[in-house]
Amino acid sequence: MKAYVFPGQGAQFTGMGKDLYDNSSLAKEMFEKANEVLGFDIVKIMFEGTEEELKQTKVTQPAIFLHSTILAACLGDSFQPDMVAGHSLGEFSALVANGTLNFEDALRLVYQRALAMQKACEIEPSTMAAILGLEDDVVERVCKEINGVVVAANYNCPGQLVISGSIAAVEEACIKLTEAGAKRALLLPVGGAFHSPLMEPAREELAAAIEKTQFNQPKCPVYQNVTASAVSNPDEIKRNLVSQLTAPVRWTQTMNQMISDGATEVIEVGPGKVLQGLFKKVDRAFPCSSASI
Repeated sequence: MKAYVFPGQGAQFTGMGKDLYDNSSLAKEMFEKANEVLGFDIVKIMFEGTEEELKQTKVTQPAIFLHSTILAACLGDSFQPDMVAGHSLGEFSALVANGTLNFEDALRLVYQRALAMQKACEIEPSTMAAILGLEDDVVERVCKEINGVVVAANYNCPGQLVISGSIAAVEEACIKLTEAGAKRALLLPVGGAFHSPLMEPAREELAAAIEKTQFNQPKCPVYQNVTASAVSNPDEIKRNLVSQLTAPVRWTQTMNQMISDGATEVIEVGPGKVLQGLFKKVDRAFPCSSASI
């Protein structure tokens, strides 16, 4: 069974998607439609923008989404997923891939989500940090003992958990987690505390946008970040997509569940190879590859 997975924020690079644009009339058409939908030339930023420009949440999120969904569309008949999943933002790409959302609606939602998250980041200074080499339950326990907002945000793979919250609380947690035996506790260069209670204002905005959007019956299940389990009901998919902004990304659990449910290979669709690397941390022998046309 083929599992297709879609990356999230952080996988962007200058020039992403240009090979698709140059070699496929379908890709060119989709990129130009994206400029029209968004009302600015995102394609130019993707192909020629600086690292700084690409790093803005309002650019990064639609850019990665576009690279992933357009690549999937260009695979044509060879794209036959049995299951899909996406890391954080990547969940929207997965929902286009399995037919739950159409391309334009999903792009609008991704852009609204990005703007809402950017706004939430400006309300309170906040950040994230990667904690390496500790058991998940130790990280959770230490976070609970900190006075202030700091929570487990991304369960990326065994021994790698990202925490999220207010700057002071995250910094204090890093000190305490290092004392508890973490190999490393690294502050991440992100705009704010994604997947934490501090994203509540963005969650409300996204909920309103999702409510107005058509969600179809998917062609195959999506393994959602919030539940780490296979979901096929459009109403449940909607609810989980809204909850995802303030809830943790359970990627470790998602990978284990996909394998347990019969995945025999994983194909990453989009920029980079981050998700393949995480699958290899779960099972070194598991067959992983990147989609290409």
